[in-house]
Amino acid sequence: MRTDQILTRLERVFARLDREPERPAHLQTPQMSRHRVVLLGSTLAFYLAIVVAVLTTSWLVRLDWQIMFFRPYEQWPQLHAFLDYLVVLGQRGPTAVMVAAWLGWRSWRQHTLRPLITLGVALLLLNITVGAVKLGLGRLGPHYATEIGSAELFAGGDIFPSGHTANAVVTWGILAYLASTTVTRRVLSVVSAVVSLSVGATTVYLGTHWVSDVLLGWSAGLLILLALPRFEPLIARAEAYVFELRELLRRRAETGRMAAPVATALMPLLSAGGKWQLRRTVGPAGAPWPATTAPAAATAAAQADQAVHAAAGHTPAPRPAAILAGRPHVIRSERTPVTPAGSRRPAHTDRTAARGAAASPVAGG
Repeated sequence: MRTDQILTRLERVFARLDREPERPAHLQTPQMSRHRVVLLGSTLAFYLAIVVAVLTTSWLVRLDWQIMFFRPYEQWPQLHAFLDYLVVLGQRGPTAVMVAAWLGWRSWRQHTLRPLITLGVALLLLNITVGAVKLGLGRLGPHYATEIGSAELFAGGDIFPSGHTANAVVTWGILAYLASTTVTRRVLSVVSAVVSLSVGATTVYLGTHWVSDVLLGWSAGLLILLALPRFEPLIARAEAYVFELRELLRRRAETGRMAAPVATALMPLLSAGGKWQLRRTVGPAGAPWPATTAPAAATAAAQADQAVHAAAGHTPAPRPAAILAGRPHVIRSERTPVTPAGSRRPAHTDRTAARGAAASPVAGG
C-alpha cells in the first residue's frame, strides 16, 4: 500500500471523529480527591502487609498450605468445566481485546482518544509493577511447591502476585473509571468487583495460585486504578501530540496533492525522452545548445523563450532547429560488446565467407 493511500485512510478515520455531533458535556476527568487518597494509602498498606506476611512465613503462608491440601477442585468437581471458562476473564489477551474494542467505539463516538490512551497507560503500569514483583520474589505455585510449610520464595517462579487477578481488576475496572455518569460508574464498579473476585477465587479453586497471591493481585490492581488520576496530565499531552501529528500528516498530504498537477503536466515531456535521438547544434556564440529530448519539448522551450523576449521588448536571435538523427537509436544491449581481446560473440563462418567473397574481385580472363 502506498504512502498516499495510508494517509488518505488515516484522514478519513480522523475526519469521522471530527464529524461526530458533540462531545458529552458531563464527561469529567477523575481527580485525586481526599477520599481517593485515603483509599490509595490504605490499599498500599494492605499490599505491604501481605508481602511482609509472606516473607516472614506467617499464618498467611500456613493458610495457603491448608487450602492447597484441601484441593477445592476435588471437593466440587462439577464446577471445574464452568470455572475453566470463567478464568479467561482474567487473561491479558482476550480481556484487553474486548475492552479495547469497546473503548475504541467510545473514542469514535466522542472524538477523543482519552479512553484508549488511558487503557494503554493502565496496562503498562500493570506490566511494570506486577512483573517486577513477580520476578523479584520468584515464588513457586502450589503445583510446583517443594517444601511443606515454606513460602517458596526466590525459587525462580513467577506466581506472586496473581497476574490473572490484577489484570481482571485493572481491565474491567477501567470501564468504571472512564464512565461518563455517576450511575454508570457505580454499576460498572460493582460488575468489575464481582468479576475480579470471581477470577481470583477461581485460580485458588483450580490450584494455580495461593490465597496470598490472589490477595496481593487484588491490591496491585486496585492501586493502579486509584493512582490513575496522577497520570491524567500525561494522558492529555499524549492525546494532544497524536492530534498534532494528524494535522502534520494532513498538511503534508495536501501539499502532495497541490504538487500532483505539476507532475502530471511534466509527464509527457519526461516520457518522450527515450523515443528520439537528437544531435547537438551550435548556437550564435559558438557554444553548443543542449540536446532536446523531444520535438514537443523543443517547441515548448522555444515558445517560452519567445514570450520572455517579447515581454522584454526585443526580438530574440533565432535558434537553429534540432536535427533528427539519420538512423534510430541503438540500445546498448543490441551493440556487440567489444573487449581488448576482441568480440565475445562467436564467429559466423557463413557470414564471414559471404562477406569475403563479395569484397575480393573475381579473377577472369
